[in-house]
Amino acid sequence: MHRNKERTSLNKDSSESELNPDRRPKATPVNIIGFHQDEDGHWVVELSCGHTQHLRHQPPWQSRAWVLDPVRRAEKIAQGFECGWCAQGSVNDNLGD
Repeated sequence: MHRNKERTSLNKDSSESELNPDRRPKATPVNIIGFHQDEDGHWVVELSCGHTQHLRHQPPWQSRAWVLDPVRRAEKIAQGFECGWCAQGSVNDNLGD
């Protein structure tokens, strides 16, 4: 009988299987401090870190119907939000030395 020797594509000790393979520090948690609309009428979230991020509702690509409702937007104030800009690190970190 021929024995088939299979290998896994990723080993458990491989850095590729880690949640944070590049060892960047986790972004500091931020909160939603407000909302405004841009010149095109799209909603933008204002974050405690100083960054902003568009929150469009354009089904089927982006389903955020809550941004269209003032009551539901108000409920999000002071709640946590993962800032994509903070998660990327500083510009210098991204460019290298």
